[in-house]
Amino acid sequence: MKNVLIINAHHYYPFAQGRLNATLVDSAVSILESKGYSTRVVAIKEDFNVEQELQNHQWADIVLLQTPVNWMGVPWSFKKYMDEVYTAGMGGALCNGDGRHQDNPKANYGRGGTLTNTKYMMSLTFNAPAESFDDAKEFFDGKSVDDLLFPMHMNFKFFGMTPMPTFACFDVMKNADVENDLKRFEQHLNAHF
Repeated sequence: MKNVLIINAHHYYPFAQGRLNATLVDSAVSILESKGYSTRVVAIKEDFNVEQELQNHQWADIVLLQTPVNWMGVPWSFKKYMDEVYTAGMGGALCNGDGRHQDNPKANYGRGGTLTNTKYMMSLTFNAPAESFDDAKEFFDGKSVDDLLFPMHMNFKFFGMTPMPTFACFDVMKNADVENDLKRFEQHLNAHF
């Protein structure tokens, strides 16, 4: 049996109440538990205990980050979670400092991660349409979803984690296709878990 920590990083706004992110989390729990995985869900909108969150990350074989993309990144409440939990984890729970040593302080930055047997997957919800990515003529100048979320990939890499393919729902506010998104999400989880 493998353990999956699912983080729901949605932050409530009157125009974005988090129903799709919550539905994707519920769907992930259902699909993964039916496959024999053990799951834990953390909702950023609720209070969290730093020590418990460090234990959750150490327990997990896979961390699934379910998050909307707000202003080209994760919501501020998840950034707060990272600032508190991930900083506390630098003492060995998630990494041994930044990986460098006094005898060679210019080498091995970002190579101190202790979660080397842990994978991560990002599941993202966008207001942007899919067509705005991967096309040099569109808003993101030919960049991909993973290019946009490069800082998140680097945060997980800092802990020694290995990426799984990213999943994304697009155009969720103006042209949502929730039924199809949920089908695609199930296919994605079945293909990668």
